[in-house]
Amino acid sequence: MKVLAIEDQPIAALQLQAVVKSLGHEVELVTSAKAAWSRLAERDIRVVVSDWRMPVIDGLDLCRMLRQREGNYVYYILVSSTKITRESRAEALAAGVDDFLAKPVDADELGMRLHVAERIIGLTAQVKELEAFIPICGYCKKIRDDRKYWQEVETYFARQQGAKFSHGVCPDCYERVMAPQLRQLGLDPTLPGSPPGTPGETDARG
Repeated sequence: MKVLAIEDQPIAALQLQAVVKSLGHEVELVTSAKAAWSRLAERDIRVVVSDWRMPVIDGLDLCRMLRQREGNYVYYILVSSTKITRESRAEALAAGVDDFLAKPVDADELGMRLHVAERIIGLTAQVKELEAFIPICGYCKKIRDDRKYWQEVETYFARQQGAKFSHGVCPDCYERVMAPQLRQLGLDPTLPGSPPGTPGETDARG
C-alpha cells in the first residue's frame, strides 16, 4: 500500500519513513503540506500520515483541503507531538482526520492504523464498484433505485444527476416500428429532407 508521510523535522521524518517501510508498505516522504498537496494531485495515494504542527500549512489545514476536493477517499492519520486532549481531538475530527498517533511513532500502533486504513480503502473501492452497476429491467427498461423502487430511466437520471432528456427515434427503430405504422395509414414514411427510400431520423423534444 502506498503511504504519503509528511514530517518537517529531519530526524523524525527519517524515523517515520523507516517505520512505514518496516511494516511492508511503500512510502513517499515530503517535508511540507504544500509538497504533499502537489504529490497527492499527481499520484493515487490513499493513505496520509501527517505531522500536526507544521509551518504555513499544518496537518489539519491539509486534511481540510483534502476533504474539500473530489476523488477517491484518503485515509488520514494525524501525528501529534503534544498531548491529544478532548478539545484537540474534536477539532481534528471536525477537520476530517480518521485516526491519531503520538510522537514518537510506535511501530505496532502505526501498523494497526495502517491495517484499518487498508480495510477501509478496500471497502470504499467495493462500494464504488457496486454503485457503478445500475439494475435495469430487461423487459421494460425501468431502473431500480437504492430504495428498491422501479422507475423510468428518465426519472432515475433526473433525480440522480439532474439530467434532462431529449426523446427521439433512432433510424433502426423508425424503420422497424414507425414506418410500418405510417404505411398502414397510407402515409409516406420518408421524412422531409431524407434521401428517397430512407427513413431519416425524428426527434421529439420532451
